[in-house]
Amino acid sequence: MSSNLIKIALVLEYDGSHYCGFQFQENAATVQGEVEKALKQLTGETLRIMGASRTDTGVHALGQVVSFRTVSGLKIENYVSGLNHFLPQDIAVKAAYQINIDFSIQTEACGRLYRYLILNSSTRSPIWRNYSYQVFGDLDIQTMNEACELLLGEHDLASFVTDFSQSIIKTTIRTVYQARVEKKDDKVVFEIGAGSFLPHQVRNTVGTLIRVGQGKLSIDDFKRIMEARKPGLAGPTAPAMGLYLVQVNYPRPLGDYHEDL
Repeated sequence: MSSNLIKIALVLEYDGSHYCGFQFQENAATVQGEVEKALKQLTGETLRIMGASRTDTGVHALGQVVSFRTVSGLKIENYVSGLNHFLPQDIAVKAAYQINIDFSIQTEACGRLYRYLILNSSTRSPIWRNYSYQVFGDLDIQTMNEACELLLGEHDLASFVTDFSQSIIKTTIRTVYQARVEKKDDKVVFEIGAGSFLPHQVRNTVGTLIRVGQGKLSIDDFKRIMEARKPGLAGPTAPAMGLYLVQVNYPRPLGDYHEDL
């Protein structure tokens, strides 16, 4: 291993509309694939990046964190300007940090915050059609928040998993530290923070909360769904275009995880 090997963390923002998710796929456009191509152009190295959170097809990000190891002698600030020169317009590097070579952006993360945007309007929006899910009719925000309160804390959230495989998911127990619905003009914004998330957990939660807001499910119904711990029971799964990975949280700012030699 080269003594010049260092580790870089990037904060990414991207519009996921035209990508088959974050994770690299051989014959499909992905965010990881585009970033790795840009890194090749910038550094001349063939690098593999690691993402702190995997986002699905069509999901957006305001604060995805990725990392990679490199022997490039580029200054940190040049990763921002250089990669943004080579990246497509729907992906941008917002910040870059040198971090300790053994620091894991996945396992060291103490939380992830997601936002789901609902367009609660009787007319369509050409501007927001790829960035929100339109729901017609009034939604009972107060009752939706009562359901959100049930999510707080440590729970077995198996009911909010679409497909469960023991070989992939070791446990369906998750700790939710934030869950809140807020109405802003014609938008209903749901935010949820947890240490980590199950596949499709957020979108299945949104689909269930919408049914609560429409009066199709009661708070007791919502509680029974949670307590049943039966995969596929929650939902329906809300569309991907309304979902945003807002930020990945660490005990300290990313820039603090670098020990000068």
